[in-house]
Amino acid sequence: MRAERVVRNARQLAPVFALAALGGCAWLVPKLQSPRVRVIGVRVRSADFWQQRLRVRLRVRNPNGISLPIEAIRYTLRIDGRIFANGRTVRRFTVPAHGSAEFNTYVTANMAGALLTILSGGRDRPVRYRLRGEVEVAELLRELPFDARGQFVIR
Repeated sequence: MRAERVVRNARQLAPVFALAALGGCAWLVPKLQSPRVRVIGVRVRSADFWQQRLRVRLRVRNPNGISLPIEAIRYTLRIDGRIFANGRTVRRFTVPAHGSAEFNTYVTANMAGALLTILSGGRDRPVRYRLRGEVEVAELLRELPFDARGQFVIR
């Protein structure tokens, strides 16, 4: 009789222990602010009417008190409200706590109209952009979204 009561009490308390364990795990994973990702510049590598190969230089600023081991950054670059290019970094890197890192990524754009819009004012002219995406943080198994607006110069 006593053993049955212990088993019944354990079954009733199991959900409470499960919730406490999940809450404890959430407590162990630090709350992170999204990094700030900006376009520093864009350089045309090759271009024809149908396709443009571009080098996009990005800067990632980490506002957190811990370093961010970044597995990848996926992003969409919009110019004049139109999707211009999608990209993804190809190698891991770490952004130090309260620091920044710069890197190149290469994209292929298939919108001749967007490239013509950019180049119509000539090179070295500021172009307005919107950059949206996610930063995949390795080891923490998290994705942090970002959304940035600004200007870059295409060269």
